[in-house]
Amino acid sequence: MKEKVILIIPAYNEEKNILKTYKSIINYNKKSKCNYDIIVINDGSTDKTEEILVKNKIKHITLIHNLGIGGAVQTGYKYAYENNYDIAVQFDGDGQHDVSYVKDIIKPIIEENYDFTIGSRYIDNKTSSFKSTFARRIGIRIISSFIKLFTKKRVLDTTSGFRACNKNIIREFAFNYPTEYPEPITTTELLKKKYKLKEVAVSMNERENGQSSIKAWKNVYYMINVCLSIIMVAIRRYK
Repeated sequence: MKEKVILIIPAYNEEKNILKTYKSIINYNKKSKCNYDIIVINDGSTDKTEEILVKNKIKHITLIHNLGIGGAVQTGYKYAYENNYDIAVQFDGDGQHDVSYVKDIIKPIIEENYDFTIGSRYIDNKTSSFKSTFARRIGIRIISSFIKLFTKKRVLDTTSGFRACNKNIIREFAFNYPTEYPEPITTTELLKKKYKLKEVAVSMNERENGQSSIKAWKNVYYMINVCLSIIMVAIRRYK
């Protein structure tokens, strides 16, 4: 594979997960003769995440303050842009994503001229046993309906953080990336700008340790605000 690929891994208080995630990628690279580069964005962690990254000589960028998932991921895209990567893949540091599916989500970008891909739990019911909670699945369906209403395209896994993009979108995200609700908002923006997007079936694992950035009590608030944000994005004028 001639394309230069980097995995962007945002990490906030992932002391129990980050080393295992990193080693899974390194082992996969050796086994499959791949060469996925890695950059971990330590988003102002207050636990031992930084210590683990330094001790194990894991390439990373440490943010002085916690910027949230949007700011951390954008930092990764800035790094990818400045280092001339062809494809950037967002990859969670908590063990939910399986590195063996990276080849599947970058394939449409390399072979089918897609600009952006989303690793989806909901395309093939046999693919992923972990589907998230019932309440969150309902929220995802509602958000999906809003995106379809304004873009005419159905996106099933609207909150998936397992995503890949080409050089053009790396540049876009390096300079402009939302701090709140980044997955559904960027998906809506890209579709409105007529970028080619494809969902790819993947399997995900349940988080083993720590807590998700979206707490259960915030689900309704999250869904309402995402839908309002989608409306605001959808009514913008795009060149």
